[in-house]
Amino acid sequence: METTKVWLVTGASKGLGLALVKSLLQQNMRVAATSRNLQSLVSAIGEKSDQFLPMQLNITENEAVKAVIERTAAHFEKIDVVVNNAGYGQLGTLEELSDTEARENFDVNVFGPLNVIRHVMPYLRKQKSGHIFNIASVGGFLGNFPGWGIYCASKFAMAGFSEGLAEEVKEFGVHVTIVYPGYFRTDFLTSGSLKTPQQSIDEYTAARESEKAHLNQIDGSQPNDPEKAADVLIAVAGQPNPPVHLLLGVDAYDLLQQKTYIITQDAEKWKSYTISTGY
Repeated sequence: METTKVWLVTGASKGLGLALVKSLLQQNMRVAATSRNLQSLVSAIGEKSDQFLPMQLNITENEAVKAVIERTAAHFEKIDVVVNNAGYGQLGTLEELSDTEARENFDVNVFGPLNVIRHVMPYLRKQKSGHIFNIASVGGFLGNFPGWGIYCASKFAMAGFSEGLAEEVKEFGVHVTIVYPGYFRTDFLTSGSLKTPQQSIDEYTAARESEKAHLNQIDGSQPNDPEKAADVLIAVAGQPNPPVHLLLGVDAYDLLQQKTYIITQDAEKWKSYTISTGY
């Protein structure tokens, strides 16, 4: 992969985004990175330089996103790889979560990346090249986790628009990859990245047990290494024909098999109904 490529990574002050930016800079690539908290980004990585451009950004603010992309293009004179990584987890059953809580999760996880795509595509179209990584979740492929319905829905939405985007932009030589990470040992399950319902309902025992497990047991014992995930993304970005769908983690691969089995079993069991609708 050419070391002259310019990467733009959102949500870069922690987790997978931080691991990716550090790996990129170690490999002498040029990186623009954003975070809601500029100081945390500078503290974790460093000050502005010819190689690194840290910027504060709330990706739900459309004009701010436009300005960040314009600043990136002006600083590095091009943009090659875009990583839509900013997002957060929202726990809570569908009954528990308020309209505000649900919409806020979609604002960040869905409409934020759409802001980035909308404003970066003119540059990628003009140069007839580029690669967009949309960081979804294995929860954007399999949604049978109690208390994660809204979060999974936001990631399903990302997967859906990414598939459409991949078809729309391939005529311009632009690639799109949807990334489905499993559990990685980051701070995703901490209070800064994971929100709990403002009003919980104790009767939802499965959701409460899942909530406790994620906050008290799973956090810190996730089976996957974010630095290795960063290496995978860099390697995939260097491929001439990268995948549209990329699962990350042994657990993610296992859940793929589970979802495939569930759909196949249901399809076969109810096949007579399925095919009974034709003329």
